Amino acid sequence: MKILFVGAEAVPFISTGGLGDVLGSLPQAIASSDSNIDVRVVLPLYQKIKEKYASELEYVGNTTVGLSWRNQYCGIYKCEMGGVTYYFLDNEYYFKRGSIYGDFDDAERFAFFGKAVLDIMPIIDFYPDILHTNDWQSATSVIYLKRKYYMNPYYCDIKTIYTIHNIDYQGIYSMSILGDVFGLDCFGDRSIVEYNGNINLTKGAIVCADIVSTVSQRYADEIQTEFYSSGLHYILHQYSDKITGIVNGIDIDYYNPANDAVIASKFSSNDMAGKAECKRQLQEMCGLEQKADVPVVSMISRLASHKGFDLVKFILPEMLDLGIQFVLLGTGEYELEEYFKSIQARYPENVKVFLEFNKDLSKKIYAGSDIFLMPSKSEPCGLSQMISSAYGAIPVVRETGGLYDTIKPYNIYNGEGNGFTFANYNAHEMKDAVARAVELYHDKKKWNSLVKAVMNTDFSWSVSAKKYIELYRSISNK
Repeated sequence: MKILFVGAEAVPFISTGGLGDVLGSLPQAIASSDSNIDVRVVLPLYQKIKEKYASELEYVGNTTVGLSWRNQYCGIYKCEMGGVTYYFLDNEYYFKRGSIYGDFDDAERFAFFGKAVLDIMPIIDFYPDILHTNDWQSATSVIYLKRKYYMNPYYCDIKTIYTIHNIDYQGIYSMSILGDVFGLDCFGDRSIVEYNGNINLTKGAIVCADIVSTVSQRYADEIQTEFYSSGLHYILHQYSDKITGIVNGIDIDYYNPANDAVIASKFSSNDMAGKAECKRQLQEMCGLEQKADVPVVSMISRLASHKGFDLVKFILPEMLDLGIQFVLLGTGEYELEEYFKSIQARYPENVKVFLEFNKDLSKKIYAGSDIFLMPSKSEPCGLSQMISSAYGAIPVVRETGGLYDTIKPYNIYNGEGNGFTFANYNAHEMKDAVARAVELYHDKKKWNSLVKAVMNTDFSWSVSAKKYIELYRSISNK
């Protein structure tokens, strides 16, 4: 089986968030799971990639990509990593820039990229069984395949998957550029991509793809409702029979307290002594009283209201009355940053706030925390609840998206479950979930048993890879 992933970013080459993590990890996990699968990935050759990896890139060839009235150069480079071949598409006019998104001509840039993915296949001699595209930046590959290449015998049997990592980002543009920029001129093209009077690339990919996947099954269900869909619920509901969800994983080698050189002391589920030292040093670093019997509750997140911070603002002083210490790491909305500065000033003996993005510090906070709070209003998948679990910080989450799929409520009677949850987006329900976690924390026998079970939960990419392989096989046989 031949799989070609398409996306705008991938670790370690370039990444701004979850999409980069997925395209950096999932292809390699699939390749290592089944040696009979040939996995390859296509990315734009951004300036930052060229500067950092120039010596590792091998020139393959070039072609000309026709985009409406334009004929644009496309250079092709490649490198291999982790059993996966990565291709990089070079066009300095589109990709020699300091940023990867947010430019005025993103529509044209990623229309070029999506079409170039198809045009390079004869050059690299690789026609995949499955074309797996990710988010709106690669949606045009699916659309062009179905609208422009379907009569070509080399392309007509390619099956397509379109993965939505976050429904809020859809690739919406004015219909006035449909022909001039995208080269989609006929009435059928218009009906495929038009939504609410605009071009909507995600809508077009949903219509054209054989399968639409999201990063958790709960999120796949949620985005078919008006509350979560950012306006796309009508089309998603119409095509509900092709929508599925598979939870992401985490890099269990990178997030492993047993061999993590960043944290204060290494530990594992079989030897937890190091976690106590990590907690002591975190309290010391934060200027908090070093007490082993006081639970440390942490949050590591972008400071945005939809991450649940409006709930935290409403109830945090009351939560501190539960006898906790609160540590926050993140940057984001100005109002939230100012609020947490004021809270730290009011409760310096209980609260420490780090308004920064710092991966090493995040690991120290995960390792030193007892409880990890993630009260999101919406969360397509979420990685932090999995990372905190690996470091023995018990997750307290709202039952939404991937949080619902990965964290099951603890049952005090039989000890089942791997965290604490609350259903409604309500500050007092959140506080009650934290209170239940704090109460169990003081029952050391049950708490230690839960921490061990949580640390042993398998959130590896190998689990996700097996599910994707099953999905590939199900549609390639159709």
